[in-house]
Amino acid sequence: MSVHVVVCAFAIAVLAACSKTSSSVTTSTDAGPGAGGGARLRIAVVPKGTTHEFWKSVHAGAVKASRELDVDIVWKGPLREDDLKAQVDVVSSFVAQGVSGIVLAPLDDTALRAPVRAAAQAKIPVVVFDSDLASDDHVSFVATDNEAAGRLAGEHLGKAIGENGKVVVLRYQEGSASTQHREKGFLDAIRAMPGVTVASENQYGGATTESAFHKSESLLLAQRAAEGAIAGVFTPNESTTFGMLQALRKTNVARKVKFVGFDASEKLLGALREGDIEALVVQNPFNMGYVAIKTMVAHLHGEKVEARIDTGSRVVTRQDLDDPAVQEIVRPDLARWLGE
Repeated sequence: MSVHVVVCAFAIAVLAACSKTSSSVTTSTDAGPGAGGGARLRIAVVPKGTTHEFWKSVHAGAVKASRELDVDIVWKGPLREDDLKAQVDVVSSFVAQGVSGIVLAPLDDTALRAPVRAAAQAKIPVVVFDSDLASDDHVSFVATDNEAAGRLAGEHLGKAIGENGKVVVLRYQEGSASTQHREKGFLDAIRAMPGVTVASENQYGGATTESAFHKSESLLLAQRAAEGAIAGVFTPNESTTFGMLQALRKTNVARKVKFVGFDASEKLLGALREGDIEALVVQNPFNMGYVAIKTMVAHLHGEKVEARIDTGSRVVTRQDLDDPAVQEIVRPDLARWLGE
């Protein structure tokens, strides 16, 4: 039995349980528990994971919004981005607690449908962010236009290799809508260049930098990167980008192979400055967390919110790394908001 079947079955069971308790925690308003009667809003924020720098920036943005709007947030998610059952458990627990609203970055575009449906039935609104959910039970989707961001990566890498040669894609993991859309955007852009061949597009790095490193090393070996057979590489998220960076360095082909990655961390920005990375496509995770909370609060206050909100992305190269506008995106003041 697949993990999706197991998790979905579990989530459906929790759905029934949460439906039984919803009457005891739901207020008389349609906005959801805690939204009426002067009660203080308590919003749960559930990321895909809690270790990558991306999620820390999301957290900081959410904290900023919560302070401006004078609401409480509870930040809780799985430690690893492959622990689907843990994320389902977290969402279901918040539904049972009767929080005012849930802001969720789903690890899987289908496995989180049941707990989100349970929230809707308990009149707890859900704002989905970062990665889409195959459902109509959430009130808004706040995220990067991931397909457009992937196209930016493909266009930049194509130009960097003179629109000629072989490229490889190391995917992230199946079921992750955000990275699937980035991969599609990249492949659409690169395939529009007649001189470029996609040598590999069916390998997955997995949720950790360690698994991504091992897969990257095998991929570079299989494609004879050390012999000059590969002109460029694309990776769609922070963990695959760092894993690929380590593999390129270990195999002594960093800088020889043009590498465009996704997302930013101190180590990735350092590699960009040194020239081991050609470019990074960066999102604005701080803004994503900020906008997601503001969208939820607006909905809870009865305001109309957009069904889809694009929080932006851009290509960052070594040349514009010191641009203040870029620095604001890639190095948000986490200490100010998270006390780090």
